[in-house]
Amino acid sequence: MRSVSSLALAAVLGVPAAVAAQGTDVPPPLEIGAVAPDFTLPGATRHGVLQEEINLRDYAGKTVVLAFFFRARTRG
Repeated sequence: MRSVSSLALAAVLGVPAAVAAQGTDVPPPLEIGAVAPDFTLPGATRHGVLQEEINLRDYAGKTVVLAFFFRARTRG
């Protein structure tokens, strides 16, 4: 469970998964209220995975909520 949480956090912070899995060179967490760095992630809806990735910069000036669900949209 710890590695899943660290990878989810790494995705939010834009840290490559390989680096996060090793636990090295991970930047410190952002301060509350700080502007998040731009990142790109695959998106999904209740109908399936989106064809185009989602970029944080596309939502500049809007409130963004990231929700992570254990095993959501996976085969396992």
